[in-house]
Parts: sequence; C-alpha cells; structure tokens
Amino acid sequence: MIGKIAGRIEYRGDDHVLIDVRGIGYLVYCSERTMSALPGPGEAVALYTELLVREDLLQLFGFTSLVEKEWHRLLMSVQGIGAKASMAILGTLGSEGVNRAIALGDWNAVKAAKGIGPKTAQRVVNELKDKAAGVMAMGGTLSAPVGSEQDDAGEVVEPSAVPATPTHISGNAAAQSEALSALSNLGYGPGEAAGAVAQAAGENAGADTSVLIRAALKLLAPKG
Repeated sequence: MIGKIAGRIEYRGDDHVLIDVRGIGYLVYCSERTMSALPGPGEAVALYTELLVREDLLQLFGFTSLVEKEWHRLLMSVQGIGAKASMAILGTLGSEGVNRAIALGDWNAVKAAKGIGPKTAQRVVNELKDKAAGVMAMGGTLSAPVGSEQDDAGEVVEPSAVPATPTHISGNAAAQSEALSALSNLGYGPGEAAGAVAQAAGENAGADTSVLIRAALKLLAPKG
C-alpha cells in the first residue's frame, strides 16, 4: 500500500499530477480543490495517497490531509459512491464541508457535487452520520503535507509546520475535538454531539472549547 508520496511535480493535468520521486514518476489523481492547492511544476510536494486496486486498474488518489483521505475512504464505502463521485464531493465541499454536511444531515450540500443525485446524497448522510464525530476529532492534531523541502543531498524533507490549505480543518478544530469529547462524556451519542458542535462552530467562528460546549448544549437542550 502506498500511503504517502513526497517528491517534485513533473507536470500537472486537469485532475492529476505526475510526481517524480527519485527518478520514478507516480501519477496521482486529485480533487479539483486539492489541485488548486498544489504548487506548479518543479516544486516540491507531499500528498497522502490511497491506492485503488481493480482487476484492470491501479490508480493513486492524493489528499492534502489525513482527514480528507479518511473521508475518501468512508465515502467509497457507501453504495453508489466510487472514486470519481468521492473526489467530486471532496472537490465541491472540502473535508471541512463534508464534516459539517454529514454531521448536520445536510444532504443537499452533498447533492451539490457533480453527478450526485438526491437519493445517493441521502444515503451518504444516513450511512456516515455516526462517523463524523471521529473524523472531526482527527482534525485537531493533523496537518497537511502539501509543501516539502529538499536537503543538500537531494532528499525530500517535510517541513515541521505547513500552512493550512482550502481543504484543511478550520482554526478551532482542536476546540471542536475537545467539545465533542466533553459531550460524549456527558452521554450524548456521536451523531447528535457532532451535529451540535458543527452547528455551534459555524455560528461561533473561532470560538474556544467552553463557548462551543455551551452553545452545543443549548442546541441539544429539549425544545419546549
């Protein structure tokens, strides 16, 4: 299994890049959003990858973060969602947008992706809604490996910190993760906790953990 590639971009296509790794070229397919985050030919790059294996096909897909890669894996587990559909969803929403849409049950957001009909969008939300909390929690400690550097010996070396890309988790991801953990400790289910935290984060941009917890608890409080 090829889980990550670091090298230099040889050329860029519409939906793929050729990455040279010590003289071996790897063709990596990416979503439209990921392609827009990548540097130009000759520049260093590092991507997390997923290898699709079929009888007549070996195809690599690239992602700027492990969260994006994890959503690709989960989306592919849904009936009717292949690699092309998964990349369309990620390209339209980004990993953060997929987090939010699935946590909130917003299948209309999923349907906005090219080639995704309403029934398929609803199936995606229904089958993955309980997975959102775990994926959102991943985002607090993961960074994207898009950029990389090269040492004097020509080895590709990843930087200690990489700027966020359009598909990266938002700045208060750690607070969201801590809020999810707190709600879980209070006995709320993963789906309802993730939905409340996602909505609270959307209404309170940049909020810290305590603010998110209070806002989420208000949303979860019995109505009437």
